[in-house]
Amino acid sequence: MTNLDLYAKAEHLLGIEEATESLYNLYRSELDDYNVKTLLDVGCGRGGFMRRMISDGVTCKGVDLSQVMVDECKEIGLDAECIDVSDVEGKYDAVVAIFDVLNFMNKEELLKFMEAVASKLNDEGVFIADINTLYGFSDVAEGTMSNENENEFLIVDAVFENDELHTKFTLFDKCEDGRYKKHQDTIVQYFHKIGLFQKIPSLKLVDKQTFSLYDEHDKTLLIFKKRG
Repeated sequence: MTNLDLYAKAEHLLGIEEATESLYNLYRSELDDYNVKTLLDVGCGRGGFMRRMISDGVTCKGVDLSQVMVDECKEIGLDAECIDVSDVEGKYDAVVAIFDVLNFMNKEELLKFMEAVASKLNDEGVFIADINTLYGFSDVAEGTMSNENENEFLIVDAVFENDELHTKFTLFDKCEDGRYKKHQDTIVQYFHKIGLFQKIPSLKLVDKQTFSLYDEHDKTLLIFKKRG
């Protein structure tokens, strides 16, 4: 099980449903300003945002590096693949990367990712993503939490230092024989300054909005247009 698959398996215990819905509403509202007929959702998860956009008449494709997530998308009839964005075929009116996707990449990975996204956009295409602010990392994300149900117990321990958030997930799930199986892995997220996004050769940062998801000013929404 990869660390992303472990996250997928534990996601329902994290209590992020309300935050996810808020983000979906924000993205949907922003996309209303553009004439979007086709959309690529990078880090699509279980396809919740694609379902909303499909209901608005938009043709959607999703990619995610968790096979668990992609399989769940396919089970409900969504067009999803477990591939890197650079391997996606075709071009789209809009690309989105919702809920910290950019924070899961270091600077080198991020720059390659942004170029790949630009190559998947039609002329005048828009790319929208959200990132954690420094406050979001140091004062909101850092810390320890736990949650459980009848068959599972999750412990999350996050430490932020040197502009990196290291989050250790420890999940115990109950087997049929009554014993518990332990899954453990660490996910790393990286803090990125806005200045980095203002220097992307193929994408122009046209708007940025700091907003509150869990706490005051913990997130920033970034809106890019493909450079001509």
